[in-house]
Amino acid sequence: MSEAKHLVAVIGAGPAGLYAARLLASSGAHVVLFNRDIKPGGLAEYGIFFDKYKMKSGLRKQFKKILDDDHIAYFGNVTIGRNADFTLDQIRAMGFDAILVTVGAQGTKWLGLPGEELTGVYHAKDLVYHYNKLPPFSEEQYAIGRRVAIIGAGNVMLDIASWCIRYLKVDEVVSVVRRDPAAVKFTKKEMSIVFENLDIAALDAEIERTRPIMEAVGNDPEAARDFILSAEARAYPKLSDTRFRFEFLSQPQRIIGDGNGRVSGLEVEDTTLVLRSGGRTSAVGTGHTRVIDVDTVVFAIGDKVDNDFGLPVEWNEYVKSKAPQFPIDDMSYEAFDPVTGQTIDGVFVAGWARSASDGLVGAARKDGENGAKALLAYLETKEAGGVSAESIGETIRANVASVVDKVALDRLEAVEEAHALADGLEEFKYSTNEDMLAVIAG
Repeated sequence: MSEAKHLVAVIGAGPAGLYAARLLASSGAHVVLFNRDIKPGGLAEYGIFFDKYKMKSGLRKQFKKILDDDHIAYFGNVTIGRNADFTLDQIRAMGFDAILVTVGAQGTKWLGLPGEELTGVYHAKDLVYHYNKLPPFSEEQYAIGRRVAIIGAGNVMLDIASWCIRYLKVDEVVSVVRRDPAAVKFTKKEMSIVFENLDIAALDAEIERTRPIMEAVGNDPEAARDFILSAEARAYPKLSDTRFRFEFLSQPQRIIGDGNGRVSGLEVEDTTLVLRSGGRTSAVGTGHTRVIDVDTVVFAIGDKVDNDFGLPVEWNEYVKSKAPQFPIDDMSYEAFDPVTGQTIDGVFVAGWARSASDGLVGAARKDGENGAKALLAYLETKEAGGVSAESIGETIRANVASVVDKVALDRLEAVEEAHALADGLEEFKYSTNEDMLAVIAG
């Protein structure tokens, strides 16, 4: 690296972007950190369940320490993409020596079922953002009924189940799972939060119903049951009478309406398991359908990247070079354009922008740092361009009406902490951008 400081843009201030920025700055680069939201943190601020106060507080302290670095400039409330404050091409034209994209997976996966337009059909990501008070989702009204079907069997499903069971106290929550009980993706720790509401008799009935299919492909019904029930050892106290149960080997087919635009049921097709080459199994439909009586359907089936950001997309992710010049741990972090067949010079991707919905904060941190390492290796081949962070800041402020910098963040944080202290709360968060900007303006 030359003696002059390289100037690097990091787009996205979640865990991947923040830890990447720290590594880049400690390695001698000046970093301009762009963030769509006013507050930094991304997944850690708006994705972790809202009542995990200790975890969130610890992460905020780490992030604040990162942002205290004088070699990192922060610009929040700045959008990048099509129909945004800046396009990605405009960011590239500002003169950065390299760009690391860590914007996460802002899109949502759907199944394209008939009835997805009905009131009462939502994506888990939107609900997570809502109860974590991320604008504008915090301001939306979500009509959650008394009987909720959640499509999926991972930790996000359990987050939504926890919200519905422990806070909304609905009558019933049903996890609808395309595969068998051996294929659940949630952790024992997350299951423990709602365990006291689990209908064990219904679980046993599902185990017995699916047993012949599981055993035919070598899956162990008892091991699957034992895993789910192992959450009992650290089960949280019961806060509601909500019934929580599973519907395994069930593939959603359509969402049924009540004639007035609201959900009245979920039609599913029974599936069976087929053994494939290499020991893999897949779920295939049997042709037999039935209706689960629910009035709300939530999709918790994963996320995808934003197609409007400005990078080529394949299979719900930004395209990476298959022959990277700067691989880290045999993985590619280099953005690639399949139309030209060339890497996009100086543009790297990391975190969920590189691999959507892959791991939580720890995984995002590692991937962000690896992306930074790949970018640093690229900078070793380049002379510094000579553009200053100050001039970039002037350009941003000239084009965005309400830019939020580190001084503004400190002011907002101080006011929110004072509110929490005065009201005896674990935390206080403004739920609209307008309120946050008003506090910042003084």
